[in-house]
Amino acid sequence: MVMQAETVDWDDAYANAPHIPDSETYPARLTAAAEAFRKGVRAELDRPYDDHPRQRFDLFFPETKPRGLMVFVHGGYWMRFDKSFWSHMAEAALARGFAAALPSYRLAPEVTIPEITADIRAAVAAAAGCVETGPLVLAGHSAGGHLMARMLCPDAALPGRVADRIARAMPISLLSDLRPLLRTRMAGPLGLDAEIAAAESPALMTPLADVPVHVWVGGDERPVFIDQARWLAEAWTGAALTVDPGHHHFNVIDGLARADSPLATALFDGLEI
Repeated sequence: MVMQAETVDWDDAYANAPHIPDSETYPARLTAAAEAFRKGVRAELDRPYDDHPRQRFDLFFPETKPRGLMVFVHGGYWMRFDKSFWSHMAEAALARGFAAALPSYRLAPEVTIPEITADIRAAVAAAAGCVETGPLVLAGHSAGGHLMARMLCPDAALPGRVADRIARAMPISLLSDLRPLLRTRMAGPLGLDAEIAAAESPALMTPLADVPVHVWVGGDERPVFIDQARWLAEAWTGAALTVDPGHHHFNVIDGLARADSPLATALFDGLEI
């Protein structure tokens, strides 16, 4: 029997941590891995892209001249975390000869999602100006997947010279349609109303032409996240969809830290220099 919408606990449906074993250990584990990674690579940390203390990005370089740039946008429901937790997600990019930029951004409830989208637009443009040649690859996880996907929407208005370089995009376990979040307690802190939720939903938009998109989601995710991934893949003609077996919302991005992972292969293989 199909469950009626009014009987769904929408807060639980979009809650990840209560359904992942040892979820409380992930922040410390991420911090340790990120700190260790930063000690072993060439990096320019805390480069500003605007005036707010959170409007900064870290830029990591491979051992040789970069053959392109990956920008990775972190998640946290637009309300938590910063770039320092995720540095090691640049590992696969560096191993494949790409530089990697990881931005922080202002968080709700200080700002709204449209303002956070504007932060990522500025961050991507600034990072692309630091590595001016080669393909630009965009990746993001959860809320960061939403923000990355927004960069492919015409109203994001990336500078033409930046948009023209985007060679591949991978939204990972993203939120593609924000309207269901109106039923959650997050709607208040996020400043969401019906108009903003629709205007910030990539699944309701037509993306930039000729950018290959590969939507990636864990097979052990909450069902709503698999739905969210499927909605974007169905809405964006030509987008690929991978449901990665055995991975949940917190470990689905681990492949970004391994150069030979299926996720990294899908993201980087075949890109022209």
